[in-house]
Amino acid sequence: MPVKNEIKSEKILVKDIFSTMWFRIPEYQRPYIWGKDEINDLLDDLTFAQTDKPDQEYFLGSFVFQAKRAGTTSGLQYDENDLLDGQQRMTTLLMLFACIRDMCSDSDVQDACISSIFQKGNTIKKIPERTRITFAIRATVQDFVDTYVKQANGTLETDALNQIAQSKEDPSLRNMASAIMEVQKYLKENSVNLIDFLTFLSNNVLLIYVATEDLDDAFRLFTILNDRGVPLRNSDILKSQNLGALQTDADKEKYAKLWEESEGELGDDFDRFLNYIRTILVKEKARLSLLDEFEHKIYNPREKDKATGQQKPALLKKGKETFELIERYLKIFNMLFENDNYNHTGNTFHFDNLLKVMLSGLPSTDWVPPLLRYYEKFGYKKIVTFLELLDNKFSADWIVQYTPTMRIENMNQLIRIIEKAANPDEVLGDAGFKFEVDSFKSAIASAVYGRRFTRYLLLKLDFLYHDDSHKMSIETLSVEHILPQNPAPESQWKKDFTDDDRSEWTDRLGNLVLISTRKNTSQGRLDYADKKTRYFQKRINTCQNSLHVLNGYNTWTLSDLKKNHAEVLDKLNQYYGVQS
Repeated sequence: MPVKNEIKSEKILVKDIFSTMWFRIPEYQRPYIWGKDEINDLLDDLTFAQTDKPDQEYFLGSFVFQAKRAGTTSGLQYDENDLLDGQQRMTTLLMLFACIRDMCSDSDVQDACISSIFQKGNTIKKIPERTRITFAIRATVQDFVDTYVKQANGTLETDALNQIAQSKEDPSLRNMASAIMEVQKYLKENSVNLIDFLTFLSNNVLLIYVATEDLDDAFRLFTILNDRGVPLRNSDILKSQNLGALQTDADKEKYAKLWEESEGELGDDFDRFLNYIRTILVKEKARLSLLDEFEHKIYNPREKDKATGQQKPALLKKGKETFELIERYLKIFNMLFENDNYNHTGNTFHFDNLLKVMLSGLPSTDWVPPLLRYYEKFGYKKIVTFLELLDNKFSADWIVQYTPTMRIENMNQLIRIIEKAANPDEVLGDAGFKFEVDSFKSAIASAVYGRRFTRYLLLKLDFLYHDDSHKMSIETLSVEHILPQNPAPESQWKKDFTDDDRSEWTDRLGNLVLISTRKNTSQGRLDYADKKTRYFQKRINTCQNSLHVLNGYNTWTLSDLKKNHAEVLDKLNQYYGVQS
């Protein structure tokens, strides 16, 4: 074990890891998430190494842990190691030992596996019974290990394991049950000689560990030495800090479970969700990492108030107050984005469809924090109007080429407006929703093909022509010209449009539609009548603006194109509240 402030690193064989070391999966760690691919990759590598070079050492990777000495924290009776990096691999090895124990009748194999899984207790020698890996906070996972890993023949409880693997319980339980069955399947189907395999695994397979007693050092190290594992995120460390600030074990268990379930629901978007909360609190563009933003802008602000010259007060306390805020905004987020809002927004899907268009087409989600804050304060009162104004402001700022920083500041200003307002009308009538009308109108009227916002405008037209009695379906869409960019020399297009006409009108909004499959260059050059029947009709079944155009025009001449262009501009300008 390293001494205080020392970083220690050594290579170590698997047999020594699982005979001399004790690990704890700390509260901030993610669930066990390895699946079939990761399990098979690990076993493939090990069995190949055993077959190809049976007498050589095989490097399996590295792991990082914070060493904790007995007595350094309350209730810590024995030395143990908080595993920061390597949880997935170490847990898999523990289950691999259990599977080999239950599949092999050799007593030496069974004894070796048992001692690798847990230390048998002896009251006379005052030796405690300890499992090599324990799972802090997650009592259900520890129960699973005790029942199906620690117990002899536990991995053979196929019916029970299969039931857990198919359940909606803790994701760690589902994945661990599946992992046990996958290990058994691999060992059987590949006719692995378990005695030889365990001998090689124990004596030839090694890892490198990096250990320190300082938690900050350990966190900095884990990102450097991660290969097969699942790296920790800023949110994992943030969770650890806040769990450490809680006073009771009951609260720790409650909020660790809340956090873990939220990560399971949101996946890689969980850090983004925490950034939404950061934005609502700070109302400034993020310039630091998520962890540093919470530490230096929210918990312990370093800046001074410009008006008073005094140190800015903390915006939030670590611990229960943070978890309660996260819980509140999770409920709001799930209400707005994970459920349909039909019954709360006038018995139409207008609100849900607009959300879908914004999520699919806008360049970022910087508009989400104002929406969350509005709902927190006013609920569903006039929320449809608010979302339309929010969309208009954010998308118009983007279309007229405001910088990302300017767009973010305008969204932060809306949060300030919401917080000052006494009612929804004060928000909806505020000048903060205004945008550069002339620049906007000019941008959408000009040649737009190739601009980043073109797809969004076409999605918006689909939304405006859509019947809100049912939900929109937004598939993988691409932008297509009706009048092709390069018509064939002898085509009708060449007769109906001069070169100057095509130069001026081909890339304008009135000549563009969305199609739901990849483009076909040859069919895209067909004359209009053929293009409608042989190309467009198969690719526009969910695109309402495209259907509107193709069903509304039997010909596509310059006058048809101009007419449609004027119509779609009028439709958009009306929605954005400006005069055509």
